[in-house]
Amino acid sequence: MTDRTFAERSEVLRDRYRTTLGAVPRAVEDRLRVAQAFGRLPTEEAFTALRHIVLADSPLGGRVQQLVHFGQLLALGRAEPARIHARGSLHAGAGIADLIGVAETALITSGTPAYALGIEIIIELLQDDDGRVG
Repeated sequence: MTDRTFAERSEVLRDRYRTTLGAVPRAVEDRLRVAQAFGRLPTEEAFTALRHIVLADSPLGGRVQQLVHFGQLLALGRAEPARIHARGSLHAGAGIADLIGVAETALITSGTPAYALGIEIIIELLQDDDGRVG
């Protein structure tokens, strides 16, 4: 595959992430570097296509689907992906109150660590440039 072909095909993948999350996560860029180095772009394309079906074509809709991802990642204790999907939830039309509701649900289903992580992420999203919440 030529560098140009790789660049064009990988940009299509990046656009899918921009659509659902509003940005391209660092982990995606890392996977694309591995795909380029080892000729594995078709794997990343298949993964991104499946991800697009699950997120964009979900009967839940984009907003709810992002909130579900946020909650599941809180339950798993996966801080960075939870941050990505919290921002993705906002990008899809959710509000801070929705994120709080997910964090509170995580308290019941997964305990204090999940709830605390959710609130930590919400506080980060609320912080002013000077570090104050509000």
